[in-house]
Amino acid sequence: MSDALDLKALVNRYLDTVAAGSAAKVAALYAEDATLEDPVGGGDVHIGRQAIEGFYKAVEGAECKAELLEFRSGGHEAAFLFALTVAGAMRIEVIEVMTFNADGLVTSMKAYWGPENVTTL
Repeated sequence: MSDALDLKALVNRYLDTVAAGSAAKVAALYAEDATLEDPVGGGDVHIGRQAIEGFYKAVEGAECKAELLEFRSGGHEAAFLFALTVAGAMRIEVIEVMTFNADGLVTSMKAYWGPENVTTL
């Protein structure tokens, strides 16, 4: 990829891949040594693509819809608010902060959300 990454396109690709439900495909968007913390302060930091794939197994196969609500970026970092609707039964609004390498792979992701951001539908 060129020096000018299209971070919004990378974020949309990530959200589309999460909604499609394949843990392996989502993990492939991350660098080999990437880190993931979701939610921040609420659990483990997952380190490496294999651990990240294990994390996404929790939503694999679920009927999901992801909608980008707000987007901001600077340099190789993006912050965005999105809504994830799971099986038409639950909506979670999450703010994520991602850092990307020059190849457009995620090197770190932090997700900010809690019970107050979950709505039963």
